[in-house]
Amino acid sequence: MSAAFVLSPELHQAVSAFFQRIPFNQLLGIEIDELSEQQVTMHLPMRPELIGNFLHGILHGGVISSLLDVCGGAMALIGAFANHQHLPAAERMSRLSKLGTIDLRIDYLRPGRGQRFIATAIPLRAGNKVAVIRMELHNEEGVLVAVGTGTYLCG
Repeated sequence: MSAAFVLSPELHQAVSAFFQRIPFNQLLGIEIDELSEQQVTMHLPMRPELIGNFLHGILHGGVISSLLDVCGGAMALIGAFANHQHLPAAERMSRLSKLGTIDLRIDYLRPGRGQRFIATAIPLRAGNKVAVIRMELHNEEGVLVAVGTGTYLCG
């Protein structure tokens, strides 16, 4: 990302609104905590509908994967804004509309036990066309539940 890039309040609001408008994010109950050039943080409160192992009340692995992917996608979007800030607005929006997950790897380290799950994402590489993002998922006690690496098409 460009060193001169700053996530303005307007851009912060645009990224936040974009992710909050996605019906699946609403269905899961994902909430944004932090959006910055260096890190994205989101959380998800546990609900009975999100349980995968009903005997133990453990968060479903698909929910874990989805939360990490959404968090990584937000980080990739911020990186794409930074890399395309020099373009005219119409071209920039055209490129950003193509944002999508190319590859996602999740390592499930521990069962998803807890009442609140916090996902963080940091950029490993934010290029003009592809971003690689590292994600982690912790429960409210700070226990590391899963880690992930996502590759995203950014224009």
